[in-house]
Amino acid sequence: MVTELYGEYRDLHTRSSIDRHVTERLSQALLDVSNGAVSPTIDVDAFRAELAEMDFGSPHAANDMIDWVIEKMTTGQVHMTHPRHFGLFNPAPTHAAECADRIAAAFNPQTCVWSHAPVAVDIEAHVIARFASRIGLPGSAGGHFTSGGSEANHTALICALPRAHPDYAARGVRALDGQPCVYASRESHLAWLKLAHETGIGRDAVRLIDTDGNGRMDQRMLRSAIQRDLAQGNVPIMIAATAGTTNAGRVDPLHDCADIARRHKLWMHADAAWGGGLIASERLHSELAGIERADSITIDAHKWFATTMGAGMFLTQHTDLLANAFQVSTSYMPSNDQSVDLYVNSMQWSRRFVGLRLFLALAIAGWQGFAAHVERGVQLMERLTGTMLNHGWQVANDSRMAVACLIPPTASRPITDIVTQIVDDNQHWISQTRFENTPVIRACITNGRSDEADIDCLATALEAARQR
Repeated sequence: MVTELYGEYRDLHTRSSIDRHVTERLSQALLDVSNGAVSPTIDVDAFRAELAEMDFGSPHAANDMIDWVIEKMTTGQVHMTHPRHFGLFNPAPTHAAECADRIAAAFNPQTCVWSHAPVAVDIEAHVIARFASRIGLPGSAGGHFTSGGSEANHTALICALPRAHPDYAARGVRALDGQPCVYASRESHLAWLKLAHETGIGRDAVRLIDTDGNGRMDQRMLRSAIQRDLAQGNVPIMIAATAGTTNAGRVDPLHDCADIARRHKLWMHADAAWGGGLIASERLHSELAGIERADSITIDAHKWFATTMGAGMFLTQHTDLLANAFQVSTSYMPSNDQSVDLYVNSMQWSRRFVGLRLFLALAIAGWQGFAAHVERGVQLMERLTGTMLNHGWQVANDSRMAVACLIPPTASRPITDIVTQIVDDNQHWISQTRFENTPVIRACITNGRSDEADIDCLATALEAARQR
């Protein structure tokens, strides 16, 4: 048993043995997950009792602890890797992304400065540039990887505020002549409320615009809200359009949002955290028409691009504002180059090499591989909705993304009862939500391991549950 902290690195045979053990145990665990329950089955009280016994007063054998952790993880979570998990947007990661995580962890580069990790920083910059080009942004566009969509959206707001008033970076809200205002759909990701709090402009700054009856931001209501704020002496700052709403996969009218933003000289941001996956598909790319006009864009690699968790992207046409917003100079940093050093261009200082996950997957599968992945998800959803329509169900949302808001026939059991039964049966995972104030059952397909049999099984379970 290795008790020295770095003993495995001095004993390469032991290290190799542990690595093989991890690989074998994980492979078996993933197979067990795919053939087992979707939701947690662990005895939580027993687990907590075992955990409480580990006071770290004495060492344990590495393989024993690895086995213990993998066993608990196998039974102790909702499994997004399960082919019948039809929940939110986080799919089973590609094997390439898993390998990239292992490589990044082994080398552990600090990517906040280019000079410390030139290969890692350049790889991430290359991926960002290829995404900007794919979207249709100008060649001068840039950006960086983030911890997720919330950080990317936060970065957009931090760029929009000094764009509205050049003194904002130094003086904050005191530089503005009135209450700053951010406009987002009621169906948007409501992290905007938290971000307004975090930036100091206050939650009252967020104007939640009603939808048009089809889950998209109502442009008439948006124009009215801006005019009302101007008349009251408030300061409109940003329109935050959503390109793939959480509940229903709807896309706000991006061209209209861009037109209004230009008319009032506002920052236009497109939150495509999930829906941005459509850029991989030549056939479905047009669903995001107008996104290329956005001043900034959020895309999460850990959603439809199937990387491991914690890999967002922020893209912008105005890279100069990044340097202005995040510039700092310290004597202990090896350089202060705004063109390449990420600590002066982003919120983070210590940075993990998260972009390798997407780079490796794209390099192995290409855009065509991701296009097939996205299109297959859409086709599977069409199979599900077609089956449910044949059973007399309704599909409330009109979306080309792989999400359906389902309404059972009248006189069925309440939606809450149907969803509870499905989840409690532990063979599938779905959720309930509201679309245009109507209760719906929500199913989403982003998992590349799901197939036609999984979809048919869900359809059968839904129909059986609503009749029971």
